[in-house]
Amino acid sequence: MTDWYFTIQGEGTGAYQDRGSRFLAYAFAVSSEEQVHQCLQEVRNAHPKARHHCYAYRLGADGRQYRAQDDGEPGGTAGRPILGQLDRRELRNALVVVVRYFGGTLLGTGGLIQAYREAASRALDAVPVVKAFLRSEFAIRASYAYAGELMDVLRRLDFEVLEQSFSESAHFQVAVRRSLADQKLVELKAVLAGVSTEEAQTMGDLPGLDIQATEASKK
Repeated sequence: MTDWYFTIQGEGTGAYQDRGSRFLAYAFAVSSEEQVHQCLQEVRNAHPKARHHCYAYRLGADGRQYRAQDDGEPGGTAGRPILGQLDRRELRNALVVVVRYFGGTLLGTGGLIQAYREAASRALDAVPVVKAFLRSEFAIRASYAYAGELMDVLRRLDFEVLEQSFSESAHFQVAVRRSLADQKLVELKAVLAGVSTEEAQTMGDLPGLDIQATEASKK
C-alpha cells in the first residue's frame, strides 16, 4: 500500500442551471465525519430555502469511509453522481455538497444525474488537487545538551514540529512521512551522535534522548 493519496486544498464552488433549477456546489477538504457535518451545516445555514442539500464524501487514505446522500431526490440521482466525481479524480478526505433550488420543471432521472454531476465537477475544478502523505508521529524528550541542535536537525531532515515545550528537558511532538520514518530516525541519531548512518543503525539509545511513537502513528 502506498503512503500517499490525492486530496483537495481549500474550498471550491461551482454552479449549474437547467430549466430554471439552480444547482450550487461546494467542495471542502475534510478529514473526519465531524468536519463533514460542520461543512454541511454551514451550507444549510447559507441556503435555508433550498429544497435539497445533497452530498458525498470519501475519508481516509484508503477511501473506505464514504457516503452518498440524495436528500429527497430520487434514489441514485444526486449523491452517487457527486461521489462519482470524487472517484473519477481519485480524491480522498474530500466532501462536495450540492444545493438545489427547484425551478418548477421536473428534470427526470437523466437530467438530475447530469445536473448534480456537472455542478460537483465544476466545484472540484475550482480547487487545487494535491498529493498528501501518511505520516508517523513521535514524541521526543531531549536533554538541553541536544535541544539547540535538535531543532535545526529536525527541520533539515523534513520532520514537522507540531508542538514544543521546555521544562526540565525539551519536548517535541513531530511528524514525518511514514515510509521514510525509520530512515529519518536513524539519520537523526547519526547527526546527534556525530557518527555515520551505518554506525547509527547498530547503536542503542543515546543518553538524554528518548523517542517514542505516538498513538497517531498506529492508525
